[in-house]
Amino acid sequence: MKAFLISDNIDTATGMRLAGVEGVVVHEKQELIDAFSNALENKDIGIIFVTELLSTKFPEVVANIKLNYKRPLVLEIPDRHGSRKREDFITSYINEAIGIKL
Repeated sequence: MKAFLISDNIDTATGMRLAGVEGVVVHEKQELIDAFSNALENKDIGIIFVTELLSTKFPEVVANIKLNYKRPLVLEIPDRHGSRKREDFITSYINEAIGIKL
């Protein structure tokens, strides 16, 4: 089983390539859709890493893949600039999910 990266950043792609993870760099919505389509066609790919910036720029594309496909697993990762999520994103996510404030 292989991992694949879809990144908006050449530095992240280079770092992941050094770790043995191939990938592509995209900037536009259609490029992201095409990258997902190509990755989904390859049955050897079990994990797709997507940078957080792409996930926040095009949430409908990433959500569509996560909701409609059982494989591969899609994970959002920070790029070289660090995470773009709030510090309390896990707590707020749980609060939303269960409907009470922790």
